[in-house]
Amino acid sequence: MDLSTNVEVDEERSLARVCLVGALNTDTAPGFESRLQDVIDRGYAVTVLDLKDLDYISSAGLRVIFKAAKEVKSSGNRLAAANRKPHIEKVFEILKALPDMAVFANDEEMDEYLDSMQSQAKGE
Repeated sequence: MDLSTNVEVDEERSLARVCLVGALNTDTAPGFESRLQDVIDRGYAVTVLDLKDLDYISSAGLRVIFKAAKEVKSSGNRLAAANRKPHIEKVFEILKALPDMAVFANDEEMDEYLDSMQSQAKGE
């Protein structure tokens, strides 16, 4: 199975949403890593991985995500995952490897977080 990605940017909120469609596996991870690195290099405060249409993730895909999370954190920004399907969420739960990455159940939860973060930054 292939993987396609679409990047949506909200410059005003310094937010990039990377939508994944298909499978993030050994074959697709290198291309995704390159695409994600391009987004990270732009320095958005928050990069969201929208997993709504991700059907499969392997350890190669997880490595790309956790490597990116570490890099983003070191630059003072955030990497988040949103809209996980139950079977994708289960993979993350099994690994218990998300201490440094925010995870959201849906767009509403993510938007609440982003609003809160922006309010804090503004001193409200």
